[in-house]
Parts: sequence; C-alpha cells; structure tokens
Amino acid sequence: MPNIKIFAGNSHPELAQRIAQRLGTEPSKVVLKKFANQETCVEIGESVRGEDVYILQSGCGEVNDHLMEMLIMIHACKIASAERVTAVIPCYPYARQDKKDKSRAPISAKLVANMLSVAGADHIITMDLHASQIQGFFDIPVDNLYAEPAVLKWIKENIENWRECVIVSPDAGGAKRVVSIADRLNVNFALIHKERAVANEVQRMTLVGDVDNRIAIIVDDLADTCGTVVKAAEKYEIFLLFIIVFPRMLYFLEVSSV
Repeated sequence: MPNIKIFAGNSHPELAQRIAQRLGTEPSKVVLKKFANQETCVEIGESVRGEDVYILQSGCGEVNDHLMEMLIMIHACKIASAERVTAVIPCYPYARQDKKDKSRAPISAKLVANMLSVAGADHIITMDLHASQIQGFFDIPVDNLYAEPAVLKWIKENIENWRECVIVSPDAGGAKRVVSIADRLNVNFALIHKERAVANEVQRMTLVGDVDNRIAIIVDDLADTCGTVVKAAEKYEIFLLFIIVFPRMLYFLEVSSV
C-alpha cells in the first residue's frame, strides 16, 4: 500500500502484524533497544520522507517505557520529513489522572497530551477513553473509537443465556457505559458503589440492583488488580460471572461457579 508506513513499539507487536496483514502490507522496520543506562534508543529502519506514518503503541504493561518509545518514534519520523504522523494508542496512558481531584494532584493525562503534541503527532487514534474530556486536552484531531459493537457481538455469540444476564458497572463512573450496553441488549443493569482507602484497595462496596443467582457481566475500562471483581464475587451470590475490560484489546475473562 503506497504512502503508508506502520511502525510498532514493544507493547503490541502481534496487533501491528495483524493490522498490517489486513491492509495487505508489512510492519515497517524499526529497532528498539536500550543503552546500558536504560535510555531508550529508536532507529527507524527505512525512509519515511513524504509518507503517512502510523505508530502503534499502547499504554499498558511497562507504561513509562512504552510511552517514551512512542514519543521518540514520533519525533524520529517527524524530523525525517514524514508527511503526517498518527499515533494509534489503544489504551491511553495515565488516562485515570484526568482531573485535579485533590490539592496538588497532577493532571497527568494532560501532560501526556502535551508530550505527544510536542513530539510531533498530527493525529491521535485511541479507544474508549477513561474520560471523554481527554480529547479536549489536544489541539490536534483525536478519534476516540468505541468497542461497544464488538462487546455486544461477543456477548451474543459466547454467552448462551445472555438474555437473562445483568450488566454490572464496577463504579459510578462506568454507569453510562453499562446502561448503553444493557439498553442495546434489552437486559437489566446494576451498579457497584465502592470506597477506597488507598489506590487499588477496595475498602467497602454496595450493590445497587439484583444479581442473585443471575449471570453477571462486569464491564470496565481499567483493571489493575481486579480487586473489585474478587470482592463482588465473594460478597454476592452470582451464578456465573464474566468480566469484560475493553480498551485493553478486548480481554474477555470467564469465572464460573463463583
């Protein structure tokens, strides 16, 4: 395919390979390595002059290393006279730090947006942002894609009695997402209100809705330790539990006999 170059960082090389195959091309050559002092080194292996460049890198796993790889790749392509550089970021890094929720708290998602713009990105493609206002942190075009159609398709194809299920949001922030899915499936929904003493540790939770002896599908956009899922499974009588976390490339987990 002429005038298109697809570069991938270390976060999802398999995904980049599949995207390239779908487009009838191959991922472009890039060497990613580290110096002895752990500095990231990027070597673009082919000409990008006048090309439309897409750089695929997600903000999961070793987030800081992957972020620096992406920034350096964007910069390298931009100063090598690429016509346009698009950053494809399935999971936006630092997305949960999107507001100043307490004194002296940073808005790290805005900082990441500034870094991407300064590095030379002309366009951002991402998925299911933790907060839609992150799009407003940019002065360049941002496409926020939604995985909901794929989630609906998976539920209908893989859950036999999906018409009897309950869609559950693990927190108040995800209520809008869960209501949308429940409406499309024409099923009930429930909400878990949780309180945390410290990050990643649920202190108390309250369920609003009925999941007793029902198939529960918990839908979330960020899951580090799955502490909410474990506590919900221990506390409430759920016949069958499915967990869907969908900006992280559609991971579908099934826990039976909870």
